[in-house]
Amino acid sequence: MKPMYTAAATAEAGRNGRVWSDDKSLELPLSMPKEMGGDGSSGTNPEELFAAGYAACFHSAMMFIGGQKKLDLAGSQVKAAVSIGQSDAGPGFELAVTLSAHLPNLPQDDAAALVDEAHKVCPYSNATRGNVDVALDVQGQA
Repeated sequence: MKPMYTAAATAEAGRNGRVWSDDKSLELPLSMPKEMGGDGSSGTNPEELFAAGYAACFHSAMMFIGGQKKLDLAGSQVKAAVSIGQSDAGPGFELAVTLSAHLPNLPQDDAAALVDEAHKVCPYSNATRGNVDVALDVQGQA
């Protein structure tokens, strides 16, 4: 791979610390969710950050393919729900993702085909394939 761009971020104090990007465009406090034994204070967490990145990246992949096919993606959205839990295979933790794509201007079959194609080109999808369970939920025209 020939890198087009490299992002770098630093974390300190783990899930109850903070993260920041090298260019300082991102600087956030972290806090453990109540569901994981934390106090749920005002910080974000790695799963929310991953969900935000995956949703944005996947929507960009949809727009890329939709643009090539001249599809109407006005009002489209992608929501990524990232779950964390203990691994069934042994010690450690695993992630699971559900990507919900809302494409109000495309018939259901066209919306599903676009999401399937986006899942093949999205860098996050390619990075997680075979490692993280990713479910696709597609909502086209009603």
